[in-house]
Amino acid sequence: MPASPLLGLRALLFNVLFYLWTAVTCLVVLPAFPLLSPAGMRRVARFWERGILVLLKVVVGLDYEVRGREHLPREPVIIASKHQSAWETLVFHVLVPELAVGLKEELTRIPVFGWYLMRAQNIRIDRGAAAKAIRSLVEGAKAATANGLSVLIFPEGTRRAPDDPPDYKPGVAALYAALKLPVVPVALNSGLFWRRRGFLKYPGRVVVEFLEPIPPGLDRKIFMQILEERIETATARLVAEGRRSGT
Repeated sequence: MPASPLLGLRALLFNVLFYLWTAVTCLVVLPAFPLLSPAGMRRVARFWERGILVLLKVVVGLDYEVRGREHLPREPVIIASKHQSAWETLVFHVLVPELAVGLKEELTRIPVFGWYLMRAQNIRIDRGAAAKAIRSLVEGAKAATANGLSVLIFPEGTRRAPDDPPDYKPGVAALYAALKLPVVPVALNSGLFWRRRGFLKYPGRVVVEFLEPIPPGLDRKIFMQILEERIETATARLVAEGRRSGT
C-alpha cells in the first residue's frame, strides 16, 4: 500500500496518544500499586491493551480478528507465536488473559512500567550468554505455569518481515522439554500493517490464528519441524489473504 501524508499524520497521532495513554494509566495505577495482586496487575494490563486496540481502530483504521480459539485449552500451555510486528507485543493479554510473557531484561528496568511488568508475573530473560538466557526463561516459565499461567514465547526471538525466511531459536524447544506442556502455535499477518521498525501503521485487519496444539513428549527435532511447518504454512496463508484484501 503506497504511503500518503494522511497515513503519516494518523501514525503520528497514534504515537502521541499511545504514549499519553500509557503515561496516564501508569500514573493512575501507581497509588494502588503496593496493594495490587499479580492477577490485578494483569487486569490493568488488559485494560491498557484494550485502550491501545481502540486507538488503533479509531485513529489508524486497524482492527483485528481472532481465529482458532477452540485450540486454547483451559490449562496452562506454551503459546509459540509468529513475531512480525510490535502489534502482537501489545495485545496478547487481551487474547489470553492469564499469561506470562518472556521479556527482555532491559524492559523490566524502566521506572514504574518495569515494576508493573514484573508484578504481573512476566518472565525476565537475561539476554547475555545463550545458555543463561535459556535458563532464565525456563526457570521463569516453571514458576509462571505453577501459578496457573500460560507462557508466551516468540520462537524466532525477534520481529521478522512477512517475506523473511524463518529463523527458529532453541529457546522454545528448551521450554517444551522442561515444562512438558502442549504448545499452541500462533500464526498472524500483523507485519503487513505495522512493519518491523516502521513508523507508519496501515488500515486493515490483522488476523491472529491459534493452531492445533502440539502434544508434549515428542523428540526435539520432530517438535521443531512440526512447530515451524504449522506456523509458517498458516502465516503464509494469512499474509496472502491480507494482500488479496488490498494491503
